[in-house]
Amino acid sequence: ILSSRVQPDPSGSETCVCLQVEKHLEPFRLSLEKLQDVSARLRKDMLRGLGKHAHHRAAVKMLPTFVRATPDGTEKGDFLALDLGGTNFRVLHVRVLEEEQRVLKMDSQICAIPQEIMLGTGEKLFDHIAACLAEFLDSQKLRGQTLPLGFTFSFPCEQKEIDKSILIRWTKGFNCSGVEGEDVVRLLKEAIHRRGDYDIGSVAMVNDTVGTMMSCGYRDQSCEIGMIIGTGTNACYMEEMKNVKRVEGEDGRMCINTEWGGFGDDGSLKDILTEFDEEVDKTSINPGVHTFEKMISGMYLGEIVRLVLLKLTEEKLLFKGCPSEALLTPGSFETKFISEIEDGLENAKKILTKLALDWDLVDACVARLVCDTVSSRSARLCAAALATIANRIRTNRGLDHLKTTVGVDGTVYRKHPNFSDELQAAVRLLAPKCDVSFLISEDGSGKGAAMVTAVAQRLALHCMLNFL
Repeated sequence: ILSSRVQPDPSGSETCVCLQVEKHLEPFRLSLEKLQDVSARLRKDMLRGLGKHAHHRAAVKMLPTFVRATPDGTEKGDFLALDLGGTNFRVLHVRVLEEEQRVLKMDSQICAIPQEIMLGTGEKLFDHIAACLAEFLDSQKLRGQTLPLGFTFSFPCEQKEIDKSILIRWTKGFNCSGVEGEDVVRLLKEAIHRRGDYDIGSVAMVNDTVGTMMSCGYRDQSCEIGMIIGTGTNACYMEEMKNVKRVEGEDGRMCINTEWGGFGDDGSLKDILTEFDEEVDKTSINPGVHTFEKMISGMYLGEIVRLVLLKLTEEKLLFKGCPSEALLTPGSFETKFISEIEDGLENAKKILTKLALDWDLVDACVARLVCDTVSSRSARLCAAALATIANRIRTNRGLDHLKTTVGVDGTVYRKHPNFSDELQAAVRLLAPKCDVSFLISEDGSGKGAAMVTAVAQRLALHCMLNFL
């Protein structure tokens, strides 16, 4: 297609268009050898993050979650789940049916958090949450029952136990006083106690990635990895306790929240960063942080494509050298446009028109090529990281061959027409001794949170019976 722009030009002045476009796209095309190298670097960073003393300076944090097992299929009962991570929060009633191996969301309620509460005292925030929880219990006719609760709290925390999590700092527009440095489970329980009209049972703190793994783990008990590729990206997996140096104990396993979005924050990925990645980082709200995430997640992919298209336009390789106001505006090229453009050339034409660009057929094809190149790099980098985890589980257990399942969620994985296929193909090449299956999560922050609570309850009962 590109050659159609070249052929009519007898002077030869445009004969290098293809080469010039490729010159800008080539840095995104990572060879299998380069991906293996990236995987080896992540493996070293994971070991550093697991270390007792080295973890403080590790880019990949490898946070203990205190989730000690995945579901075994015997879990059952009714649970509450609380999902707090933005200006709204959800309360859910979840029922686990052992006979049918199913996790049912019985009902849920969304509660708004007004601006004055987001910026007020911590006591008012948790009183508001406790009041909404009371209202939900009444609507479900659950008042009087003491149900265990899974608490998905999507802010930076240091988890000390399954039911103890210290808020490091507020993000997402929250700035409630008296919460940073405090245990959020204790603050929730105190707010419920202040009301005095209902109670909850045990509480399990749940990271959204862990919830993804656990929501799939009841359906497929070989699911020991959770991965999110959406607005952001992260993964968790079951690590041998003897390797988790920051937590006492040698027996069994613990789920580790890798926080792999920070991979490269120490400069270890500098050689694969393109000029466009560097520009995205420089203009982000957190320069120098979440290097890996900025190369592959939905919050940034659209902006990378915009910058590439703008560069090609400035070099008169696209749109007759005339960028529109939209193309010049940061954030105007939404990540969903990538999925739509790759899904068909007609979509590409509509989106370029929407962006007020003067395009021809070649421009539409080049835009599609740019989208494909950027999303393909994202899928392959994700595959390199995922293969690192699968290979680690296999070697940890001394297996010649590992069969495992990844619970996965996120709009990039779910919505992009080619992403999952590219990722899975690359994982097969990078982890040839691992048979990795993929299962899309059903509501990790709801059903997954309930499953974390159910498993913690099962283990506590087992421990008590052994003690007796």
